[in-house]
Amino acid sequence: MTQGAGQEPVVRTATLRDFRVPPYAQTPVPPPAQAAPPSPVPPRAPEPGPPPGASPPQAPGAPGASVPSHTPAPPPHPGNAVVGDEPPDGYTPTERDLPVIRRGDTVQVRTVSEPSPGPGPEDSRGPLYVVGDVHGYLDELLAALGEQGLIDADGKWAAGNARLWFLGDFTDRGPDGIGVIDLVMRLSAEAAAAGGYCKALMGNHELLLIGAKRFGDTPVNSGAGTATFQAAWLLNGGQKADMDRLQDVHLQWMSRLDAVVEQDGHLLLHSDTTAYLDYGSTIEDVNDTITAILTRNDADECWDLFRKLTKRFAFRDEGGSHAVRELLSTYGGQRVVHGHSPIPYLLGEVGTEDGDEDSGPVINGPHVYADGLAIAMDGGVTMAGKLLVVQLPLHD
Repeated sequence: MTQGAGQEPVVRTATLRDFRVPPYAQTPVPPPAQAAPPSPVPPRAPEPGPPPGASPPQAPGAPGASVPSHTPAPPPHPGNAVVGDEPPDGYTPTERDLPVIRRGDTVQVRTVSEPSPGPGPEDSRGPLYVVGDVHGYLDELLAALGEQGLIDADGKWAAGNARLWFLGDFTDRGPDGIGVIDLVMRLSAEAAAAGGYCKALMGNHELLLIGAKRFGDTPVNSGAGTATFQAAWLLNGGQKADMDRLQDVHLQWMSRLDAVVEQDGHLLLHSDTTAYLDYGSTIEDVNDTITAILTRNDADECWDLFRKLTKRFAFRDEGGSHAVRELLSTYGGQRVVHGHSPIPYLLGEVGTEDGDEDSGPVINGPHVYADGLAIAMDGGVTMAGKLLVVQLPLHD
């Protein structure tokens, strides 16, 4: 039994007015067993960064998402709960929970045309696709990849030299996070053999799962009382079945994921935050620094990284386009493509608790915003939205 795997999921309190981890989640629970950390990689020196900012709470998925009959559908989530952070502007808690996005509703999604690239030395490369947050919804992922012709009826790579990037958050909330990771790892090998590739970026839930496995109930310096990775993982939709099936090969794979990459003028990253700037002035620096932090295996340092990459909404409001330009001017590219923040919350169209069944939006495609400089890819599959698999660049 892995450390923390025997713990039952915590029960959310009746109100979300306190965005901190509740008292019962702040008290360390004795773990049933100790888990060995994965084999390290050679460390590199990290760059210090300022203290992290705000991040809202997050709860498990909502009705409407496809889950096995033996798995109860969890309530909706707005974000991630992190000890010591204040809620960002734009979140209004209710007496019970945040509103649910229901299937069958509509939302206007704006796309922007981009010219096709001219002839060049890289013409042999296949088309570029990106995948938003999956959160354990393996069946929905297989269906979305099949609709784009990226896999065949048997779930095998069928896209030749196409290029596929996952934007992170493979586990938590949904029924089969480890199954999602296994699929991505397998497709990576099959795509490479066919002349294409399938790659993945580090999401904040990868950091959370790594921390829950490595550190369990070890107290960390949260800046606001006692916190543990185990409590945060449970609070943010951690699934016991994923922890039971988590193996060293999964941990090693997640620990080596890049956090930022530039592809065809698109700056791909998981979180809609400028916190990446705390870790380096080049893409290589950021990726090396984050890998080094995970290699050093220090609970406080890993917690600080998790908190920073859980921040969100940097591109949404006034000054959002300036924040995007800051990232683009530092790391390159013409557009940022991210997951992490569900599109319904970016749009501010989340329905109401007392509305009828058809009053809220459903997401049918990515959301382009921040003066056309940012593309949001988290369609909110955990809240009855849509798991997005999209070819870049976007066209009308």
